[in-house]
Formats: sequence, structure tokens, C-alpha cells
Amino acid sequence: MQELIRTNDAVTLSFAESLLRDAGILCFVADQGMSILEGSLGLLPRRLMVEGERADEARRILRDAGLEKELRG
Repeated sequence: MQELIRTNDAVTLSFAESLLRDAGILCFVADQGMSILEGSLGLLPRRLMVEGERADEARRILRDAGLEKELRG
């Protein structure tokens, strides 16, 4: 799995996750449990992870959707 996005913005994560799932790309949001433990204050970022062999395709989809500034690496 590769990290594509790290953010505190739940809307951005939800949008990106929806785009990737619609494209049939396996993804999940890591660190959600930590976010709940810290009281849902939004202090700890969550990470959008995708399957490694489809990371390039996922990056292209997210760039095309206007999320290029959110992408890591």
C-alpha cells in the first residue's frame, strides 16, 4: 500500500476515496482510530492508502479531479 494523501480534511478524504472506489481501486483511510482517540479535534491527519500497483493510476485520477495539491510525494 502507498500513501497518496495525508490531511485533516474529512471532505477531501471522502471525495478522493469515492473517486478511487468508483474506478475500482482498492483504498482505505488509515489513522481514523487515532483521530477518534484524540477527540475528533482534527489535530491528527489521516492517510489515504492505495494498492501499490495501481498508485500511478490513482494519482492520475486524483489529479484529474483537482486534488493535485493534496498528493504526497
